Amino acid sequence: MLKDKMKIAKTATEGLRILWSEKFFEKYRKVSDIIDNFSKRQHHFTDAELGMALKRANYLIRKGNRGNYEYIQKHPCIEEEEHDKK
Repeated sequence: MLKDKMKIAKTATEGLRILWSEKFFEKYRKVSDIIDNFSKRQHHFTDAELGMALKRANYLIRKGNRGNYEYIQKHPCIEEEEHDKK
C-alpha cells in the first residue's frame, strides 16, 4: 500500500475499523497478524489498548483459547455511500 493513500489510525479501535474496511478480516487472523499489519503501517498500540479494541469490535467474531485467539468478520464492511444508495 502506498504511504500517501494509507489511512492513519489514532486509536486501536480506529485501526481495526480500517483493517475491516480493507477486508483484512475476510479470513481468520491471529493477534500477531494484526500487530504485524499495524507495525507495517507504523501504528504501535499497547497490548491493553488493542485487547480492549478487539473485545469491543462487535463486527468481529473471536475463536480460540486465551492467548491464542483468532478473529474474523461477522459481515463485510459496506461503505456508507453504497449503503445509502440502496
